[in-house]
Amino acid sequence: MKTSFGFCMSTKKYGIIVILIFLGFLSGFFVNMYEVYPYSAIKQLYAENQRSVSQIEIYEDDVMSLIHIDGLDSKIKVQNNLINFIWKQNTLPQNEPSKVEKNIISQQYEDLENLDSIDKLTIEMEYGVNSIVYFFKPIISNDKLVIYHQGHRGDFFEGKQTIEYFLEKNYTVIALSMPLLGMNSQPIIDHSQFGKIKIESHNQFELLENKIFSPIQFFVEPTIIVLNYLENNYDFNSYHMIGISGGGWTATLIPAIDDRITQSFSIAGSYPLFLRSEIKNFGDYEQHNVELYKIANYLDLYVMASLGSDRKFVQIFNMYDPCCFDGTSFEKYESEISKIIEKSDNGYFRIYLDQTHNKHIISEHSLEIIINEING
Repeated sequence: MKTSFGFCMSTKKYGIIVILIFLGFLSGFFVNMYEVYPYSAIKQLYAENQRSVSQIEIYEDDVMSLIHIDGLDSKIKVQNNLINFIWKQNTLPQNEPSKVEKNIISQQYEDLENLDSIDKLTIEMEYGVNSIVYFFKPIISNDKLVIYHQGHRGDFFEGKQTIEYFLEKNYTVIALSMPLLGMNSQPIIDHSQFGKIKIESHNQFELLENKIFSPIQFFVEPTIIVLNYLENNYDFNSYHMIGISGGGWTATLIPAIDDRITQSFSIAGSYPLFLRSEIKNFGDYEQHNVELYKIANYLDLYVMASLGSDRKFVQIFNMYDPCCFDGTSFEKYESEISKIIEKSDNGYFRIYLDQTHNKHIISEHSLEIIINEING
């Protein structure tokens, strides 16, 4: 009996170990190799996950109670509060890029259609943090400009398809990466309390927070400075902003505080915090900075980015996104935001669900949505 019991327990133990190893392999493969994972399998896994995860019931009254913007007056007040929090001053930065290099050579982009030239803009910020920006000028221009913002994958080269798409349609394109990523610096700071630290992660920015400085400015200041440069040196008819993932988060916050962005498109960029029960959706420092979202939570930012004359804010979510913000959780707040915008009769808000793929990307389908919205 002892031998039989021991064998039985051993078999169970090793069986459990094998299952855990398999699940670990599967989860790692799913997260890191999703681009080659079968589409049908991801849909099945997604459906099973939706059935197994219990959702907290959110009602219309709950959502409406979280929104503090009901029109242009309240929007302007919160805008001013955000600007004061981010820059510790009452106005947006007025400076231009630290350095402008005209007609640079880049083999990565030399095959782009309708590309006349590329300028390189460098924005220097506090603590040695910088932003390298490419200014793609088309041969034939429609005098409209698209700002493309890349997410946590790194260099905006990851968005070459999007850059090319708009160049071919005669748009001028500005491309940026998130701080510390792509060609941007990863400086070593000498912290008075913690010593010398190389800043490689957004979460490390928390170490730099104090009463007179907010690291949130690293995420938004480059775009503001580029807009200053464009306004002072060019004559574009309109500015549109498109971002994926962390870039989608950026394409939400910037138009909320700077009305020069007339239309903005956030792809897989954010959910309100009450919908972030899954760890993968929690995000880095910038996505859950308490002091920032005390001033304007995500629902407030969505309203602010939508409100105003000839302004438009569009969210696109990838149904089967293996990274973050997948599914249809947006249905918990979509109608409430729409009601506020419709009531104000001044602005535009809409959400689209992309079910055409299983990746964390701006798909061809999403690009078609965006161009139709811009031209609509």
